[in-house]
Amino acid sequence: MISVAEARARILGSLSPVGAEVVPLPLGWGRVLAAPVAARTDKPAADVSAMDGYAVRAADCASVPVRLAVLGSAPAGHPFAGTIGAGEAVRIFTGSVLPEGADAVVIQEDTDLAERGEGAGQVEIRVAPAPGAHVRRRAGDFAAGTVLLAPPRRLSARDIGIAASAGHAWLTVRRRPRVAILSTGDEIALPGEPLPAGGVVSSNGFVLDAIVRAVGAEPVTLPIAPDDPEAIAEAVAAARGADLVVTSGGASVGQHDLIRPALAPLGLSLDFWRIAMRPGKPFMFGQVGGAALLGLPGNPVSATVCALLFLVPAIERLLGLPGDGPQTLRARSGAPLPANDHRADHLRAGLARDSDGILIATPAERQDSSQMAILAAADALILRPPHAPSLAAGEWVDVIPLGGRDI
Repeated sequence: MISVAEARARILGSLSPVGAEVVPLPLGWGRVLAAPVAARTDKPAADVSAMDGYAVRAADCASVPVRLAVLGSAPAGHPFAGTIGAGEAVRIFTGSVLPEGADAVVIQEDTDLAERGEGAGQVEIRVAPAPGAHVRRRAGDFAAGTVLLAPPRRLSARDIGIAASAGHAWLTVRRRPRVAILSTGDEIALPGEPLPAGGVVSSNGFVLDAIVRAVGAEPVTLPIAPDDPEAIAEAVAAARGADLVVTSGGASVGQHDLIRPALAPLGLSLDFWRIAMRPGKPFMFGQVGGAALLGLPGNPVSATVCALLFLVPAIERLLGLPGDGPQTLRARSGAPLPANDHRADHLRAGLARDSDGILIATPAERQDSSQMAILAAADALILRPPHAPSLAAGEWVDVIPLGGRDI
C-alpha cells in the first residue's frame, strides 16, 4: 500500500491540462482562466472628479472665501468643452471628466452658489483645496496593457467585474473536462426504483456527479453496470472521449470485485490499487482507453472521502490548477483519540468554537464507512497520520473542513 500523498502525486503526475475555449464574459464565473486578461484602456481614461462639486484652479482659491464665475456644467458622460481660466469654475459631478485648466475639485458642501441677484452665476468657495484634491487621475486604477488576471485562476465574481472594466467581452478558459461516472454492482438500484433482494439505493453516482459539477467539470453518468465483466467493459468502452473515468465499487480483491479483470481487455494499465488510508483503502488508479481511471470503493463514505482527496485534485489538474489537495486547519480535539495503526485515518467530526474562539473538532462516535448520515452531518475530517499516538481531549489536530464549493 502507498500513502495518500504518494497516491495523489502519482495521479497528478499523469495528468495534463485540457484545451481551452472562448466564452462570453457572463459565462466566465467559476471557469478557470487559460489566457491572461490585460487592460485594453486606462481606467479612468482621463482625470475625473471623485465628488460632486466644482472644478477649479487651486491657485485661485488660495485665499478664501473667494467668488468664481461658473462657466457651465459637466455631468458624467458630458465633458465640458472649454478651458477653465483664472477666476473661473465648472459645476462637476462624481465621474465627470476634469475640464482642461482645472487641477482640483471643491466639494459641494464647501461652496455656496449665488443663483439670483448681484453675483448670480458665481460660486463662493469657502475651503481652499490643495492641487489634486478630489481628483482621480488617469490610469489611477490601471493602465492599458496591465495584466489584471493571469492563468491559472478560477474566476470569481470580482474577476468578472475587473475583466469587464478592462474592456473584455470574451474570456479564454479551460474547457470543462468530461468525467465519466460508472457505478457497479448487482445489489444497487436508482432512487425510486424497486430494490432487489438484499439491495441498496445507489448514492455514489449522485455524489460524484455533484462533486464533478462543483469543481467545474462535466459529468457523464453511465447506466449502472451489474457484476458482469462484459457489461462493465461495454460501459467503460462507451465512455471513450472522456478525460477521466471514475468507477465506484468492484475495486477490491473479492470474488465480485471485477473492475480490473473487466477492463483488462480494454488495455487497462494499472498504476496502483491500494492506499494506506481509512476509509478508502481499495482505491485503484490507472489508464484505460486513453483516459485516466479512478476506481473508488463501493462504500459511500469511502467513495466520497476518496473523491475529495483524489478526484477533486485530478479535475483541478485537468483545469490547469495545482491540484494540491484539500486545505487543512488546526483545531483542538473535542474527545480523546486512540493510537492509530498503519493507515491514515479520516474521522468524521463536528466543528465548533469555544468561548475563546478556538476551533474544536469532535469526532462522531460511529465511523462506519457505509453510514452516509454521519458524513452528511459532519463539518470536517480529522486527519490521523499512520502510527499516530493516542491523544487526550484538547490536543491539536489537523482537520479538512467540509463544505467548500458546497461539496
